[in-house]
Amino acid sequence: MAEAAAPVKGTRPEGAVTEADASQKVREMFTQIAPRYDLLNHLLSFQLDRLWRARSARKLRPILDRPDAIVLDLCCGTGDLAFALARAGKARILGADFAHTMLVRAREKSLSLSDSADEKTACLMPFFEADALRLPFADASFDLVTSAFGFRNLANYEAGLREIHRVLKPGGTVGILEFTEPPEGFLGNLYRRYFTRVLPKIGWFISGHQSAYTYLPKSVSHFFRPAEFAALLSSVGYVSANFRVWTFGTVALHTARRPR
Repeated sequence: MAEAAAPVKGTRPEGAVTEADASQKVREMFTQIAPRYDLLNHLLSFQLDRLWRARSARKLRPILDRPDAIVLDLCCGTGDLAFALARAGKARILGADFAHTMLVRAREKSLSLSDSADEKTACLMPFFEADALRLPFADASFDLVTSAFGFRNLANYEAGLREIHRVLKPGGTVGILEFTEPPEGFLGNLYRRYFTRVLPKIGWFISGHQSAYTYLPKSVSHFFRPAEFAALLSSVGYVSANFRVWTFGTVALHTARRPR
């Protein structure tokens, strides 16, 4: 008798059974929380989310410094990582997300940047409404594909990595910044207590959306540990899969390359 195929790993918000269910629920969730999304990101992370994005941009600067490089920020939300990437170098940055209200806010933010250099960059930055599992871009289009705290929300992680692999140029790099479960110990346990008990209550109070901020810690606990994710990257066909863990093991920047 043939062995059953391993179950597909991807996010499954409460009530979602299929990949289509999961995608729809995630889209609805982010559509509803978009008005308070930036406020809560900064508040609930104690402003560390800004540091994580800036640090990621610095790590990717060898690519970003190239004027000929084209970069896709996937699951871009309201554009914070895309703007950080643009500030870090000379590459052309594009953003993509499947939640329309998030993209509306990204475009609003791009137009309201007061610094003249940032304003020029922002006006040139296009944002596309697109599903990360079915990107509307040709094969081998990008030198770098990034994602900050969005990849974890895909309904099929392996399919997402394969789609990124498809749109990367040979030798291109993927950079995925994600939350991860910290190690056991006093700081890790303190973080888990905050993340699972305090954060959902604050998020619910400010956003008015309870399920989104109970979903957040659950989605992190079900996601890959850094070494597991590096192994998945390698199994999909990437090379030089690596990760850097920051802030007491609560976030990780994963990088890998499409072979030349």
